[in-house]
Amino acid sequence: MNFPSPHARVLPHQIPLGKPPESRGTEEAKQLNCIQGSLLGLAVGDALGASVEFRPHQYLVVHPVKKMQSGGTWGLKAGQWTDDTSMALCLASSLLTMKTFDPYNQMVRYKWWYKHGFLSATGHCFDIGSTTRQSLDLFCHRQKELMKVLSLRNENDVDKLSIIDVKSRQPTFDVNCSKPGKAGNGALMRLAPVPLFYFRNPPLAVEYSGASARVTHGDKKAVDACRYYGALIVAAIRGEPFENLTNKSFYTEHKDWFGSDDLHEEVLRIAAGSYQKNDGYDKGIRGKGYVIDALEAALWAFWKYKGSFKDGVLAAINLGDDTDTTAAIYGQLAGAYYGADNIPADWVDKLYAKELIRDIGSWLHYEGDSFMLENNQPKESSHQQVHSTDKHPNNHNASESMSTVMTSSQFPNSDSHNTTYPTYDPSIQQQAPKQSNTPLNISEHSNDPSLSNPSSTNSQNLHNNPKSNSDQIGKSEWG
Repeated sequence: MNFPSPHARVLPHQIPLGKPPESRGTEEAKQLNCIQGSLLGLAVGDALGASVEFRPHQYLVVHPVKKMQSGGTWGLKAGQWTDDTSMALCLASSLLTMKTFDPYNQMVRYKWWYKHGFLSATGHCFDIGSTTRQSLDLFCHRQKELMKVLSLRNENDVDKLSIIDVKSRQPTFDVNCSKPGKAGNGALMRLAPVPLFYFRNPPLAVEYSGASARVTHGDKKAVDACRYYGALIVAAIRGEPFENLTNKSFYTEHKDWFGSDDLHEEVLRIAAGSYQKNDGYDKGIRGKGYVIDALEAALWAFWKYKGSFKDGVLAAINLGDDTDTTAAIYGQLAGAYYGADNIPADWVDKLYAKELIRDIGSWLHYEGDSFMLENNQPKESSHQQVHSTDKHPNNHNASESMSTVMTSSQFPNSDSHNTTYPTYDPSIQQQAPKQSNTPLNISEHSNDPSLSNPSSTNSQNLHNNPKSNSDQIGKSEWG
């Protein structure tokens, strides 16, 4: 199981990841179906919503999405996905390559996607929110300073480091690159690989779900939205019924998973059932870029359309606005609950790089189990009440305490090892989006009225990214 070097320019559908040994036993087979369902659900939701990204609810009332279709802001083919899935696959590739949670390596891989199109459906980064972009720009700057301090020769050398390497040689290095108050949905949209890898140890899964957000989205609302949603995904994989997942007491009944760090009051409001409104849009449910709106919208669609992945994901999309991300967030939980087998087959058939996504799910299931065994982590049964033995309390420097569970694995010169990959085919790459007549600023998915909307001045090839145009498209700074 190897991923290619970002410089190899290998497209996702060309990556021969291979398959791990087959799971044995009924319970493991169910878990695998749920894990693959979560990843496929994320990607299917992303691809379905991409064709109408930034469309308002009023437009979708008249022209609702009903099938996988081409077009949209980026001119994608039916089944192709955007930044939501690319970043989730980057996160998964880090967990699988490092065989542990390594926030430094995660940022390296996000940078590869940003700069080289690593794990992009088109071979280049065409869709990125401003908060994510600002964080990655800062990470690149910190890497350059790290190269000087450690006397490294080039970027490849600094990319090979693990978080343990970095912290042992430069203890003051901060991998968390978010500016204050960043509460967009750009971390929640990519979350799934973390709870899928760590579901056997719920407290660890919840902690790392939050830590996975903190590298780019440092606001407590964004971190705690990921902690809460990560817990729901874990519970779904472990076979908890729908009534448990939507229970207004879920948080209190699973408090041992969350340790001593209480959820932000706005996330607590959602956990207490604020999303349970029959007339969703008319009662204020919105598919916006602010993480609280996004979490509430995804959970509304899951709760409202019990029993149908299809109806729920279409409802999430037809809320309008940040359609691909709302649906991708929905798909993570709904896919974990319903399983891959209950996602419409015609959508999965049209999904770009579906075999890679399935295989990544299989490897997350396999390597997650190996991690627990190799690190003597307790594996709780699906029906056992979990009491936290977690020695890594949530804090804003969670990466500092991770050495107690990490193994110092050597990061290879490239993920490809000795595997031969097909030549990069430029004909498969989509054309860059057409320029709009209206100047656009790069901005993040967000509609938190308490935050400002800073524009990025570093436009490069992304100067026409509509993830930004708050005036013309109804999107304010997020992502």
